[in-house]
Amino acid sequence: MSGPRHIPLPLGLPLMLLGGAMLPLQGRVNGALAIRIDDSLTTSLISFYTGLAVMMLITVLLPAGRAGFAQIVPTLRERRVPRWYLLAGISGGYFVLMQAGTIALLGVAVFTVAVVAGQSLSSLLVDRIGLGPGGRRRVTVPRLGGALLTLASVAIALSPRFGGSTDGAALILLVLLPLLAGLLSSAQHAMNGAAAVAYGTPITATTLNFLLGAAVLTIIWVGRWVMVGGTLELPAEWWYYLGGPLGAIFVGMTTLLVRTMGILLTSLGMIAGQLLGSLALDIFVPTPGTVIAPATVVGTVLTLAAVVLATLPWRQPLYAAPAVKRSTTGSGPGR
Repeated sequence: MSGPRHIPLPLGLPLMLLGGAMLPLQGRVNGALAIRIDDSLTTSLISFYTGLAVMMLITVLLPAGRAGFAQIVPTLRERRVPRWYLLAGISGGYFVLMQAGTIALLGVAVFTVAVVAGQSLSSLLVDRIGLGPGGRRRVTVPRLGGALLTLASVAIALSPRFGGSTDGAALILLVLLPLLAGLLSSAQHAMNGAAAVAYGTPITATTLNFLLGAAVLTIIWVGRWVMVGGTLELPAEWWYYLGGPLGAIFVGMTTLLVRTMGILLTSLGMIAGQLLGSLALDIFVPTPGTVIAPATVVGTVLTLAAVVLATLPWRQPLYAAPAVKRSTTGSGPGR
């Protein structure tokens, strides 16, 4: 397969921001559908099946997708990666379920800040134990400081919600749900990255994430229907079904940019796009009850600063991991 074409930074930066903005937009679409049909589980299932359809189409049409699909059985048979890495898609299912169930209550900005906080915290452990394709990596003082700063950012972003008639305990419990989604997301990305190396393409790892997530959500949905029954009327508006394809676009753009611009710069740009996109949605297209206060903006800006602090290659390690062979292959989330 020929090498990727070079993408200049003036073009790559807006592509990173645009790609990152796909996730909060996906969350807004899924949140709106969940409100319309009053069913977060069905919304998540629809998002996964539409995303799976897009990824299957990409797999069939692209030579890299077909080649990666042919490597699934050899990879599992030869144990190039632990077989339980296939379970990474369950994390994606939980992520989308939390999107559909909490964004309408928290707002896109607070949801995204909580997710990024979870990602920052768990990435320390993921790098420490070496789940990803690059093996174990060192933990630096600035990275630890950045992770702790993200927790402070969540508290600041949530501060306008406390007081008055707001139940503080319930709010904290609610924000813990996307925080946990972020915690699981880092492990998912690491396992996807290792699987992408084994398959030779992130397309296959992402498609399997969609497949497993859809399968698990289907089992839960069928079990609920058998126990409680119910009817379902889906809306006719086409845009309610864009959640899955938006997630697939995020994966495709991440794959393109990582291969030509590197993991570090792409990760920073994508997270910046997520945070700025989520804040823009809450400002210009707010959902009922969304609070846009100065503290929410400050929390978002502090989270961006924490991401930069945690990601830059500082030289003071808290824990110096053994030297490992670095890999430049990565994979986006399976959503």
